[in-house]
This record gives sequence, structure tokens and C-alpha cells, in this order.
Amino acid sequence: MQSLRAVIVRPLLVINQKNDKILITIEYTNLHPALSYTEDKLNKFFQRIFLIHENMSNGVLSVAFLNKAEHSKLHGDFLQDYRPTDVITFPADPENEMVGEICVSVDQAREEAESRDLTLKKELSLYLIHGWLHLVGFDDRNDTDRKNMRIEEANALAIVEKDSLWPNFLLAPQSFEV
Repeated sequence: MQSLRAVIVRPLLVINQKNDKILITIEYTNLHPALSYTEDKLNKFFQRIFLIHENMSNGVLSVAFLNKAEHSKLHGDFLQDYRPTDVITFPADPENEMVGEICVSVDQAREEAESRDLTLKKELSLYLIHGWLHLVGFDDRNDTDRKNMRIEEANALAIVEKDSLWPNFLLAPQSFEV
């Protein structure tokens, strides 16, 4: 299981429906003190997501797991909005061979999962799918785009469920000093 501040780099070869070979290297950065996961399960999850919605570029996908304070600061620093949010996606940078970056708030996922009676793995997986959809061209700025995004999210989640490809996200109990 990966823990705090681990950066894992592993290239994934994706062969799409046209038999094109695309090499995406995923860099995982876990900055949440209580989150752990297994790299292999997360890679299998992404490999399947990459086949559902293809990206035709080789490069690095950066995935960062953050606490609420760090995520809100990032949201404010780059989008001038310091309110908590679930996922922030930074677009591809072909000059630097970046496919894009997905930054998720683990605390927001935990709160949402609890309020919607979902598991953490499903809520975090939804955030990762949502981020990937943004990177392959989906948007959610208006009602029509938002509806299309939700349909694609549901489709991807159903495939992950059918193929049993949920990442094994775990949160360690947090201790509080009294």
C-alpha cells in the first residue's frame, strides 16, 4: 500500500481500438496523511478508463491526492476560488509531454461518500473519472454538457463495477489530541 508523499511512476501501454499504441506514465502523489492504496489496482482502474475514453497523446498523467486545506488552496491559487471542491483538472501540456493533472480532495470525497451513503472507493473513483473526462474534452459548464458528463461518468462507473476494477482506497483512522 502506498502512503504519504509517495510518488509512483509507472508507464502503462494502452492499445486502443484502432490498434494504436499509446504510452501514458502515471505519477501518483499521495499528500493525504491517512490515505493508502495499492498501485497495481489503481493502474488497472486507469488502464480500463483509458480504453473507455481515449487520449491520443503519449506523456505523463499526474494524479495527486490532497487534504481539503491543500486542495482549497490550490483551487484558490489557480482558479481564484478558495471554497472546497472535489476535483481540479489541469489540461495537457504537450510541450512538456504532460497528458494532464488530476488533483482530488480526499476529505471532500469522504464527506460526500458519507452524505450519499457511498463507499470512499466509489466516490474517489468518480473524481478520477471526472478528471479524466475533462482531460479528453468533456465539460460541465452548462446543463447540456453537465448532463453528458454525468452520463459518461455513470457509464465508466458501471464498467468499473462490472469488471471489478475498484481501487482499494483506505483511510486510516485519524487520531485527535485532547
